[in-house]
Amino acid sequence: MKALICIGHVPDTTSKIRFTDDNTQFDKTDIQYIVGPYEELGLTRLLELKAEIGSLHITAVNVGLPEADATLRKALAIGADDAIRVDADPKDAMFTAKQIAAVYKSGTYDIIVTGKESIDYNGGQMAGMVGELLDLPSVSGVSKITSDGSKATLERETDGGTETIEATFPIVISAGKGFAIEPKIPNMRGIMQARRKKLTVIPAVEQAEKTKTSKHYLPEAKAACKLVAPDNINELVRLLHEEAKAI
Repeated sequence: MKALICIGHVPDTTSKIRFTDDNTQFDKTDIQYIVGPYEELGLTRLLELKAEIGSLHITAVNVGLPEADATLRKALAIGADDAIRVDADPKDAMFTAKQIAAVYKSGTYDIIVTGKESIDYNGGQMAGMVGELLDLPSVSGVSKITSDGSKATLERETDGGTETIEATFPIVISAGKGFAIEPKIPNMRGIMQARRKKLTVIPAVEQAEKTKTSKHYLPEAKAACKLVAPDNINELVRLLHEEAKAI
């Protein structure tokens, strides 16, 4: 079996976000990048499946510029067998999905795993788009996967409980919370091996830009906390009614 895990190259959640060019461009200065958390869970579970079913080749893929190579190397250190970077600046979700679909066609994989959503734009679109482009079944927000090598049993949380889905390969899924218990941390052996693993850079396929960002906005600063004396119930009620609009 062959698996394609889509690796997000995203800013660390502790990064201070800034914009340039009249708030139209993201400022990458002093930003530390990481593998997307949901993609880490996806890769971790694929490695567990590899141990369970005995044969699974895992390829990490990213659509990005050379700066993303370090993030792909981390995926290789965690345990991916090889990696592919599509050499392009991913302008929108459709552009990225088109590149992932092209990589799939060149390698004929059994399963494509994405994160439920990236932690920078939080679009949650990739699995559905890739599945549609390839005419493959796609399941989003998967919290559990088991497989015997010929088919997969998937679980995901719904408003009313848990939904269980059985699917034959090939499939596209997005990994959500619980997909793996916790992400695997690369050890020294994995880091050393990652230096020798193959990272292939390929050109992007043509895809017209479907969307354009006109402006970025930072969230409004949170208001200062107001303290109310425990014996001043009337003031608390007034604040909740007039300012917080909670009642």
